[in-house]
Amino acid sequence: MAAPGAPAPADADATSPRRRHPPWIKVKLPTQRSFFEVRDLVHGQKLHTVCESAGCPNIGECWSRRALTIMILGDICTRSCRFCDVSTGRPLPPDPDEPRRVAEMLRGLDLEHTVITCVDRDDLADGGAAHWAETIRRVKQACPTMSLEVLTGDFKGQTGDVDTVLAAEPDVFAHNLETVPRLSRQVRVQASYPRSYAILEHARHRGAITKTGLMLGLGEDRAEVEAVLSELRDLGVDIVTLGQYLQPSKKHLPVARYLPPEEFDELRAYALALGIPHVESGPLVRSSYHADGQADMIRALRARQPTRRA
Repeated sequence: MAAPGAPAPADADATSPRRRHPPWIKVKLPTQRSFFEVRDLVHGQKLHTVCESAGCPNIGECWSRRALTIMILGDICTRSCRFCDVSTGRPLPPDPDEPRRVAEMLRGLDLEHTVITCVDRDDLADGGAAHWAETIRRVKQACPTMSLEVLTGDFKGQTGDVDTVLAAEPDVFAHNLETVPRLSRQVRVQASYPRSYAILEHARHRGAITKTGLMLGLGEDRAEVEAVLSELRDLGVDIVTLGQYLQPSKKHLPVARYLPPEEFDELRAYALALGIPHVESGPLVRSSYHADGQADMIRALRARQPTRRA
C-alpha cells in the first residue's frame, strides 16, 4: 500500500494513461457453455447483474460456475461513486414484477447460495427497502434450500429500512465500506463512514450475519487497513473481502498501486488472527467472489448466532 501521507486519489490526474495490469490480474475469456446459458437466462428475464453493469473481471469464471450477482431496482444509480462503472442518473420507478423474475431465474439455476445487490435509490422514501423485502421473500419461496446474501446500500442511515430488509430473513446482510475512512469522501462521494458502521452494527445487533468489503490500491496505507479490520472485529462483522481496485475507465479514480498476491495473503492472516471468522483476500476478490462456495460456512455461522431480535 502507499506510504503514509501519500496523496489522496482526488489529487491524481484521472485523464492520465491507465496503468498496465500486472500478470496476476489477467483473466481468461469465457468459453464454457454454462457461461452462455447463464447469460441467456439473465437476458431472457430482462434482469441486471453487477457482473455486467460494473464490468467485473471475474464474470467469465463465475458465470461458468453458474454463479452470479443479480442487481435489482434497475441499472441507474442515484449516487456517483468514483470507483464504480454503474451509470448515474435519474432511475425509473421500481419494476413490481422484478422480484418474481429474479426468483424464477434463480429457481432455474438450482444454486446452493447466491448474492443479490442493488443500485442506490436515494430517490425512494425507503431507499428501496420494500422492494428488497419482496424480492427476498419471493426468492426464499422459490428456492427454499438456497442461502441468500443481500448486498445493500446504506439507506441514508435509516435503520428502520434495514429492519424491513432483515424481516424478510436473508441469510447474510452485506454492506461495503469500499475504502479506508481517510479516502471515503473521494471514493464514495455521497456516503458516510460512520453511517456505514452504524448500518453494519445495527444489522449485527438484530442477529444478522454481517459482511463487508474493501478495495485496496486507492492510496491507503497498511496501518489504515489494519485499523479498519480491527474496528470490524469490534463490530462483530462475520465476513470480510479484500480485493484490488481496478480502474473501470479514464474518468474513474486511477489505481495508486497494485498489491501483490502475497500482501493480500498477509492481510488475510492478520484479519483471521484478529478473530474475524471468514476472510476472502486476493487481487481479483470482489464482494461476491466465491460466495457460492460459502453455503456451509454460512450455515455454521447461523447456528452460532443468537436469535434475531425484534
